[in-house]
Amino acid sequence: MYKQIRSALTLLLLMTALTGFAYPLAMTGLSQALFPDQSGGSLLLQDDKVIGSRLIAQGFETPGYFHPRPSLAGDEYDGASSGASNLGVTSKTLIEAAAQRVAGIGVREPVPVDLVTASGSGLDPHISPEAALIQVPRIAEARGLPEEAVRDLVRSHTEQRILGFIGEPRVNVLMLNLALDDLKP
Repeated sequence: MYKQIRSALTLLLLMTALTGFAYPLAMTGLSQALFPDQSGGSLLLQDDKVIGSRLIAQGFETPGYFHPRPSLAGDEYDGASSGASNLGVTSKTLIEAAAQRVAGIGVREPVPVDLVTASGSGLDPHISPEAALIQVPRIAEARGLPEEAVRDLVRSHTEQRILGFIGEPRVNVLMLNLALDDLKP
């Protein structure tokens, strides 16, 4: 019996060391060696100050900036509160919230769904090119820029499908807004 207990404890300690320490350390080291930017959070620096991450949405509410998807991750796109809304397509709450957001956008064209519904995590940094393009008139007016210049900026910041078939075309809102700040009237 003691032999079995000793074997079980030895295996427990070995597996704990392997799966609790060796494997995580190896994966951390490998990710930092192969993907240093991504493993560090894809942080964006400006004047040696972190201004955001390419992987996490930030709230932009002023008329002169592109707005991201709505977030249900608490105030200010709080990562600690990240998670799905768990509202189904037939949920009255979801339908009412989407209707309010559509009315707030104030356009006559069909509004892209990603401007009125939150993403699965509530922190997705991308919107569709259509969602960006529908915001162009508001931004151009607020900044005194020609609409075509702002449209060109959206087109140049549109990321295509990975390998031509994975995912959808998308625009990173933070990167687009930073480029917008560099655009002069």
